[in-house]
Amino acid sequence: MYLLGYDIGSSSVKAALVETQTGRIAASAFYPKQEMPISAPRAGWAEQNPDVWWENLRLATTDVLKQAAAKGDDVEAIGISYQMHGLVLVGKDQKPLRPAIIWCDSRAVPYGERAMRELGSDYCLGHLLNSPGNFTASKLAWVRENEPDLFNKVFRFMLPGDYIAMRLTGEMATTVSGLSEGILWDFKENSIANRLIDFYGIDPTTPCDLVPTFGRQGEVRPDVAQELGLRAGTPVTYRAGDQPNNALSLGVMNPGEVAATAGTSGVVYGILDTINYDPRSRVNTFAHVNHRPEEPRLGVLLCINGTGCLNSWMHRNVCPNLSYNEMNEVASQAPIGSDGLVVLPFGNGAERMLENRNPGGSIHGLNFHIHTQAHLLRAEQEGIAFAFAYGMEVMRGMGMEISTIRAGQANLFLSPLFRQALADTTGATIQLCDTDGAAGAARGAGIGAGIYRDADEAMQTLRIVDTIEPKDTEPYREAYQKWREKTLPRPLR
Repeated sequence: MYLLGYDIGSSSVKAALVETQTGRIAASAFYPKQEMPISAPRAGWAEQNPDVWWENLRLATTDVLKQAAAKGDDVEAIGISYQMHGLVLVGKDQKPLRPAIIWCDSRAVPYGERAMRELGSDYCLGHLLNSPGNFTASKLAWVRENEPDLFNKVFRFMLPGDYIAMRLTGEMATTVSGLSEGILWDFKENSIANRLIDFYGIDPTTPCDLVPTFGRQGEVRPDVAQELGLRAGTPVTYRAGDQPNNALSLGVMNPGEVAATAGTSGVVYGILDTINYDPRSRVNTFAHVNHRPEEPRLGVLLCINGTGCLNSWMHRNVCPNLSYNEMNEVASQAPIGSDGLVVLPFGNGAERMLENRNPGGSIHGLNFHIHTQAHLLRAEQEGIAFAFAYGMEVMRGMGMEISTIRAGQANLFLSPLFRQALADTTGATIQLCDTDGAAGAARGAGIGAGIYRDADEAMQTLRIVDTIEPKDTEPYREAYQKWREKTLPRPLR
């Protein structure tokens, strides 16, 4: 028997079948094989068609069932991980009214800033733990003001994972963790953030009903079962945003534990057991998958939008004839600090870490007589590691201990140079684990279905495949300080 997990990303949709008894990943697949398109009708915008997510989910489902020679009857439960902070709007017929406004879209920044200014930091930080910023609630406010005719047709607004769950089950629902990532949850009142909803002029009946993060959230409809090759009635028993889910996938559930990813965006996600926030909202605090009011478990999230985008930009424009492994090898030929060459990885929309500024990506200190392709490739990986380190300074300032970081063996964490740069700059040990978001969602489904007692049992087969200890800390810290002093605006220091 199997558990089926989906990971709805902005680059691809992944699916994984996990054997219920052994925890072994029996099959995995992702679609499309090239990155999913992101539409940018205007500068700073980022949209995707939710139906494209569904089509790629269908392809991935067919693939993993075929790989494992499994039947729909063999799947006991389904879990969903999804790109955070997106906005999907549907009418009464459950069809999307417009393309989804996704996580890296910057258009709503002024709306969040106005809410923070007029509602005040005591409410926004004390109740919501964040500035409304560029999150889902503010994106909805943008639609209300700029597309009023369309807004009047909205029956429910939802996050990307809620949309996928709706397509599977017909149920329109969301979770506390999901609402908190949209800055729609009031932690003091333990309820939907009605004051913010009222400020934005949103009908209070528009949010979806609440379901538990772990538990029965609906059942696969007969027509969908036939389309996907699944069994009608298969329960959906887990959903979470990609970063809380990544933490679950890595066994990061308790205070002081930290997870990281370095895909399209770069993320560090650590767990707190006290209600806390960064007063400047450079990092953000959300309800973790195991949060309860009587036993808080909050995920503090640092996000750098431009991580994988910068690496792929370098690949396309600087060395299109090299593989990513070859890029890593070339980068290692330059010395630590890249002989003073500095790259800022901020070219993929407004950066929360920079207080919603959008400075763009940039290269500093280029010397035509010294610097080579190797310097440029090293400086981009160091720049990403240094951006991680700056955000982790903020997290440590909130009282978080960061001595070990767990990450999946994927994306930039496949680069030995990046891994070592991050370990040496932060002083943290990095543990690489054999898992991914889709497999984590499958195991989450096992928890929600009662197949596993808790996360400890679900993740007992998690395997650490490599450990990177800090080594050359002094030269990296010197290079980091030069990067920080030369490139970050003075008010951020």
